[in-house]
Amino acid sequence: METENAHGPELVKVVSTATEGITVATVTGEIDHTSAGPLVQALERGKAGDRPRVVVDMRQVTFMDSSGINVLLSAHRDLTAADGWLRLAGVPDSVLRTLQIVGVDAVIPCCTSLREALTV
Repeated sequence: METENAHGPELVKVVSTATEGITVATVTGEIDHTSAGPLVQALERGKAGDRPRVVVDMRQVTFMDSSGINVLLSAHRDLTAADGWLRLAGVPDSVLRTLQIVGVDAVIPCCTSLREALTV
């Protein structure tokens, strides 16, 4: 399913797919308070099932503020409570620095590639 949300001059796009029972949400653009909705929706859909597993492919994310961090932490909490997990894949250096500063990388696994996130 594809979801788009207008945000300034840039569109935020989230495309959700499934592979071997794992939901992959591929995000493109900036994640902030005005654009987090499509990511929230994709993560909600990913919570379905007995043991929900979700990878957020962030290779094309250009910016993320505290709203995006809160969305990820909330999804991590919910997925873990359902005996599932959340992993981040391909986080760009600028976004990864933000995640490291607030300690998200110690809570949610940040994998260097989508392949790694799917096979860890």
